[in-house]
Amino acid sequence: MDTSTEIRMITAPPGQVTLSDRRTQRSWAVELAPYRIGAFPVTQAQYAHVTGERPSTAQGEQLPVEGVSWLDAVRFCNALSLHEGLAPAYRLRAEAELIEWDTAADGYRLPAEAEWEHACRAGTTQARYGELDDIAWHRGNSLEQPHEVGGREPNAWGLYDTLGNVWEWCWDVYDAEVYGSYRVLRGGGWFDERWSCRASVRRRSHPTFRIDDTGFRVARSGPG
Repeated sequence: MDTSTEIRMITAPPGQVTLSDRRTQRSWAVELAPYRIGAFPVTQAQYAHVTGERPSTAQGEQLPVEGVSWLDAVRFCNALSLHEGLAPAYRLRAEAELIEWDTAADGYRLPAEAEWEHACRAGTTQARYGELDDIAWHRGNSLEQPHEVGGREPNAWGLYDTLGNVWEWCWDVYDAEVYGSYRVLRGGGWFDERWSCRASVRRRSHPTFRIDDTGFRVARSGPG
């Protein structure tokens, strides 16, 4: 695959996605305008190119960056935007709950949870867009380690590794009333059982926590 540090973006069409939460048994529909989203999770090479840092436990240029917090991912998005002459999407503050998303900015950002699921499903309605072993690195086939991005089959829109390999940070707060500032994680990871690698599965973590099975992919507003 391409070993450059360029971020390849895919344009996701407008549409509606229905999110659901097993704990509360709640479902809600979200209408989405066109947006762009990374074809791959951000790699270690890309993260180092922008930040100069290599935080991951497993080392490899084309492995997904992991061991990054939600705050790290937000800062990366702003740094990448400035690197490319775009308007940063986030107004940074010391505390995660005070960070603001400038929806008018043209720079990079984390996908909203609804955008992530819409892109993962790529027009499908099943739990997965293909046979799991063909599309994802999970506990049953990963040898309990992350793998280079793009090594499994993409979905119909050309996105790789939305399921398996690493969990991915989203912009959204998980459940403010119960979990405070905890943010949403999606997609399942290399150490997860098959059940967790489904388009609808939600996980949460504190925005300052760094976990060795958690990375992210970037998004941008507008159709490109």
